Amino acid sequence: MMTTTQISPTQLRVLQRVILPEAVQTDVIPLYIDSGGATGVQLPTRLDGDASKTIAQATARQDQNTGANYGSAQSSAPDMLSRRSTHLGAGKTVSFGTYFNAFPASYWRRWTPLKSVTLRLETSGQGMVVVYKSNARGVIQRVDAKVLSGLEKTEFELSLAPFGDGGWYWFDLSATTEDLTLVEAEWCGAITPRLGENGGKATVQITTMNKVQYCIDNIRSLGENLDALETVQEILIVDQGTEKVSDHPDFEEVVKPLSGKFRIINQANLGGSGGFARGMFESVNNGSDYVMLLDDDVVVEPESILRLITFADYCKNPTIVGGHMFDMYDRSVLHAFGEVVNPWRTFYDKPHDDMSLGHDLGKSNLRSTHWMHRRVDVDYNGWWMCLIPTDVIKQIGLSLPLFLKWDDAEYGLRAKAAGIATVSFPGAGLWHVSWQDKDDSVGWQAYFHERNRLITALIHSPFEKGGSVLRESLFLDVKHALSMQYYTEEGRLMAIEDLLSGPEHLHPSLSERLPVIRGKVKEFRDAQLKSDFDDYPQPKTTKPPFKGRRNFSSPGYQKLIPWTISTVGRQLFKPVDDLAKKHPQIQLNYSENRWWTVSKFDSLLVTNAEGTGVFWYQRDPKKLRENLARATKLHAKLFSGWADLSRQYREAADRVASYDAWAKTFEKHTESELTR
Repeated sequence: MMTTTQISPTQLRVLQRVILPEAVQTDVIPLYIDSGGATGVQLPTRLDGDASKTIAQATARQDQNTGANYGSAQSSAPDMLSRRSTHLGAGKTVSFGTYFNAFPASYWRRWTPLKSVTLRLETSGQGMVVVYKSNARGVIQRVDAKVLSGLEKTEFELSLAPFGDGGWYWFDLSATTEDLTLVEAEWCGAITPRLGENGGKATVQITTMNKVQYCIDNIRSLGENLDALETVQEILIVDQGTEKVSDHPDFEEVVKPLSGKFRIINQANLGGSGGFARGMFESVNNGSDYVMLLDDDVVVEPESILRLITFADYCKNPTIVGGHMFDMYDRSVLHAFGEVVNPWRTFYDKPHDDMSLGHDLGKSNLRSTHWMHRRVDVDYNGWWMCLIPTDVIKQIGLSLPLFLKWDDAEYGLRAKAAGIATVSFPGAGLWHVSWQDKDDSVGWQAYFHERNRLITALIHSPFEKGGSVLRESLFLDVKHALSMQYYTEEGRLMAIEDLLSGPEHLHPSLSERLPVIRGKVKEFRDAQLKSDFDDYPQPKTTKPPFKGRRNFSSPGYQKLIPWTISTVGRQLFKPVDDLAKKHPQIQLNYSENRWWTVSKFDSLLVTNAEGTGVFWYQRDPKKLRENLARATKLHAKLFSGWADLSRQYREAADRVASYDAWAKTFEKHTESELTR
């Protein structure tokens, strides 16, 4: 390993800059710079025993570190002088083996022609730099080091050969007897972009629906980080709301730095897929090489935009590249490191069982989290932050007109079938409201969950009758019906009816279906949300279920069938308690709102996932009978007609996702355009 390389600096291109958070963002410091230990969780070099036990033991050791790194990162963090520079007092050591600053070597080795990476640092003061690497098992190895004195520029040339299955590079800095300042650092490579000397240009597109303040904040952030937007051709807002971004009092001020590359299209509400498809459509029209799709209710790390475009530029072939999602309200928590679609279930899944959802990097840092060192290959990336080459759009089309839910997963599967890879790229991320802080499986969105999951299975499932998807669909219908979620169940049954009508309903449904679904709210008591418990009668009961205890445990798989038969029988034939018609029997918080609990009551109050209101669920045996009969009949039709319906949707997919089909839809629903 050589401290001084033979590569001329003019030959090297910057692949990734070392960055730091803004001064006020103390809650995200562990994602950028870490004062914790560098030992990591290391698996045995041989896994010839029980692999699952080995992983469990490693995870347990990892969990023992809870709290240690986060506290030290906060209390002994260095002085951050700018987004690129930081100062260490004498005797301090920090690591850049973090989510935003370690170099994801295995991803560059797998997807690009890069053979080696050069770490360049500019420092001032007395200290030492130590370079580390990891392998796919999370084993950490010291690579090289150099003593620093005065104003120095240092380079390390580092091979990517050992990173076939996983691993990162990073460096630690130590100030010795005097202070040490990192002026700047960057990871560079002698490599040429696939699209030519200057690389590609992207349209950054945000789809929004009445999330004005989020949009204004993100526009402001982009305008304050123009150096991260050098490869951006246009920033496009597709505004589908009734509250317009352009009406915000700060609008003209925040768009001023983006003058000449900012545009808003106001169109009718065509859902997420309608907004993102518009971004795809416009990026093809304006000659961009990529479109970056962003959700509206997010906080973007601007450097992530540059990183995704840079990585995509150097990929061997046109590749979909996405960023990761962190929790908006617990900002060191990583939601998922990569996602796949389970082909048997047609459902979202983790690529590996030992990965954890909602992993807190403030408590267990990157170096101590073994599964984050293995390269993760995915089926799709969520459209909260996803870069799609326009060459891919020209080849496989735009989003299916699904309004929302499953549009990103279906597109990833469609791309995969065409030989186009998706990469969820470490070091590029944003903050988004976690799925744990909302529940979109109930209410009006249930229609889109049900219909679009089935459409995805019809088009992409390799199994006869879609594997387990029909069985699971019928089970969910029974679950919602027993849970007295009659409005949710109505939407699910409407979804199957529309699905059976064939693929031609998809484009018209973008503007027509949601008003119908929303219009049914007034017909269902369980859909009426009130903000205060006192808006309902006081809970009362004569003989509470569960012997009056709040021990609401699941019946378990072994007892599930007899338990379900007993519960269905009670709900179908036992009269509703007279007192329960006037008073809820109990009040449950959201975490207690589970079907095996709710189905034991005749009447109850439940809090919604956001904690903003309360629903009153009341058992209705007549409605239950109607729902179960309707669900059984519809699933029988789906089962018997699966092969023909699958053929219809597969044959229609290219047509309904085509540029021409979407052009007609946009022509009908575009309201205005605004350029700044």
